[in-house]
Amino acid sequence: MAAGASSRLGRPKALLPVVSGNRAETDSRNHTLLDAAIGQGRVLSPDVRVVCGAWYPLIRFRCRRQPSAWLRAGDWHEGMSASLSAGLRSLGPAVKGVFVLVADQPLLDLNALEAFGKAARCVPEQPIAADYGGRPGVPAYLPRWLWPLVLELEGDRGAGRLLAEVRATRVDIPGVHDDVDTPADWHRIRALLSRTGPTARQSRR
Repeated sequence: MAAGASSRLGRPKALLPVVSGNRAETDSRNHTLLDAAIGQGRVLSPDVRVVCGAWYPLIRFRCRRQPSAWLRAGDWHEGMSASLSAGLRSLGPAVKGVFVLVADQPLLDLNALEAFGKAARCVPEQPIAADYGGRPGVPAYLPRWLWPLVLELEGDRGAGRLLAEVRATRVDIPGVHDDVDTPADWHRIRALLSRTGPTARQSRR
């Protein structure tokens, strides 16, 4: 999901540059947070769909990696529920479940993300979500039976509370607490990116 206005940041966060600490990786210098998020999505599935709203079509044209589909949530200003609805309604009847990622968590551990995806495929009827100190959040896996309840959500409300109510399995995915909401967040995360060079991890697929 990449539909928000990034009001606290003051500019489209999806287009923030992801720079590796390895100078040899010159190609990575033009990657954005959204490019990194698409790479994360490909760890989980070859079918990666980006839900946009504010700043569209700018982020589409500035993004180097192309997803399977660009989806525009016309009511994006209503909040996260609109993005979830747009994503779910784009999927066909044969789909058993969906993985939900956001565009501002560039430090997610890809090995943990891959294990999360394998766990969801082993038990496709069970909701699974990242553990935020005892509460579930994104990245998350939503089995199809849960979608009607997700579609009933309103406003700037994600599926976290719903996942808690249905007792989703919580898994540890390092990096979930490192999201970008403010300029201070970005300065801190950019420093971590420069030191650790996670762009190479994001780009392995």
